[in-house]
Amino acid sequence: MNALASLTPRAPFELYPAIDVREGRVVRLHQGDYERETRYAPQPIELASQYSESGAGWLHLVDLDAAREGGYTLRELVRGIVARTGLNVQTGGGVRSEDDVASILDAGAQRVVVGSLAVRETERVVRWIERFGADRITVALDARQDASGVWRLPTAGWTQDSDVEFDALVRRFADGGLRNLLCTDIARDGMLAGPNLSLYRHLSMLAPTLRVQASGGVRDIDDIEGARDAGCAGAVLGKALIEGRFALDEALRRTRAC
Repeated sequence: MNALASLTPRAPFELYPAIDVREGRVVRLHQGDYERETRYAPQPIELASQYSESGAGWLHLVDLDAAREGGYTLRELVRGIVARTGLNVQTGGGVRSEDDVASILDAGAQRVVVGSLAVRETERVVRWIERFGADRITVALDARQDASGVWRLPTAGWTQDSDVEFDALVRRFADGGLRNLLCTDIARDGMLAGPNLSLYRHLSMLAPTLRVQASGGVRDIDDIEGARDAGCAGAVLGKALIEGRFALDEALRRTRAC
């Protein structure tokens, strides 16, 4: 690192409270299984408002119906959330085309999340980064470590393993101008077992230009601070937050203090 880079202020660590939507309801899936769903009382826009009132600047919004069937369906919800709360919305699920990206951004989202397609059609997504800008696309990689310790990248709702090499894919996106990478250890997702800090330390060393968002396993504020200290630029907050295991305003206060 040169002297100028060492003097560049570090971007703030961001928290992304997550809202997963299925059939218009706030839900959580157990390990991505659509047959194992927990429903929560607040309507999506009401929950987004609660997060905004607690001081959040960002929201991570997932269209679970589209994630399985394709065809993003939450544009009107995005418009409503942005108009009512002013939150920056990062959203995805079922994003299949350039037109999908454009229409979601036109609805008011700040970033579009691209998952399985980034694994299956990497160069196509790299072109989207070039067209829409590095800050408008978040690539989401859901990874599972096999018995030999190799990270695999399942697609199609985590039901099919791809042959794409994890490290090579991360490097390709970094070289292609990507800035925001959301990475989930599937084994930790929704399990309240703590984030996989060794994975995030590995990513920090592998592609230091990426702003990595930790996802999966966060139990408490200590876990959030652990992800930050492992080199992440943010954390997605799911089950533990919606079930009230910690307060969002306190998490924001502690992470912004450093």
